[in-house]
Amino acid sequence: MVMLSVMLGLTACGGNTANTANTSGTTNESNAGNANTGNAQVSEEVKRIKHPLGTTEIKGIPQRIVVLEWSYVEDLLALGVKPVGVADIENYKVWVNVKSGELAEATDVGTRQEPNLETIMSLKPDLIITDDFRVAQSYDKLSEIAPTLVFAPYSEEAAKDQYADMENAFRTLADIVGKTAEAEQVLDDVQKTYDEAKTKLEAAGKAGQEIVLSQAWSNQNAAAMRLFTDNSYAVKIMEKIGLKNGWKSDKLESYGFSDATVESLTKVKQANFLYVVQDDDNVFETKLKDNAVWKGLDFVKENRAYALGGDTWLFGGPLTAQLLAERAVNLLTK
Repeated sequence: MVMLSVMLGLTACGGNTANTANTSGTTNESNAGNANTGNAQVSEEVKRIKHPLGTTEIKGIPQRIVVLEWSYVEDLLALGVKPVGVADIENYKVWVNVKSGELAEATDVGTRQEPNLETIMSLKPDLIITDDFRVAQSYDKLSEIAPTLVFAPYSEEAAKDQYADMENAFRTLADIVGKTAEAEQVLDDVQKTYDEAKTKLEAAGKAGQEIVLSQAWSNQNAAAMRLFTDNSYAVKIMEKIGLKNGWKSDKLESYGFSDATVESLTKVKQANFLYVVQDDDNVFETKLKDNAVWKGLDFVKENRAYALGGDTWLFGGPLTAQLLAERAVNLLTK
């Protein structure tokens, strides 16, 4: 869970007294070059947000936002806010592809790991959003450009329930951009998707079935694989629609997955196998096609290995959650 302390200091004319609040999401519609509008009082708010790398002061509603992590790009787009700058837009379209058309006017600011500081500076942002594990070394330089808000999605606290952490981050961003009501509507729509998915599974006699979620790719001519654990954002979604996770770890996986091999799958061979690969790197059809262990798994022999699509991001926000739920149910009930 992202633990952020927000202090709202209303500095509008009239001497409003300072308020304190828990981090709750707020959003605002924006264009790539001109983000949000708010009432006069909101525009004078000053939020001071404590995070793992310091305290960030945000004055009013940000209009020119640069985002260096894809999940927060999705959060803003779900709220109707178009960032002026986004890290690695082309790969966002490949791996996430949620409302990617809304990024047509956004500027690519480099990779998530190594953002281009000169490009970011040229955009004259009034807020930069990122996470702690990618920018620990560059935070001070980013903060010199604009107020920089840092989330900690893989902290010990957040790792306990990464879905709850996603919701907390979403509500925090919504609060910052003035869209709390819109955020709650988005989350209500997500819940409706879960309810419909659960009903569809029940009607098909698939409620309570065991699944395993995987993300895989080629690494040095071998198949690299992640198996997602109970604390992960993705598995929590599966649980919310009435499915059970078959893969268990003997420790809390801070990133929400275990690194695994094809041999690991023998422990969950009777589950339904849901996986994410890129079309041009489907290791299950290439690297493992003739692998005896892979071919001997029950879910392979019974055609219960299902490709979710390469643009199913297993670390996303509320819109990806809807997409994952819908795709999983459609595959399991077809």
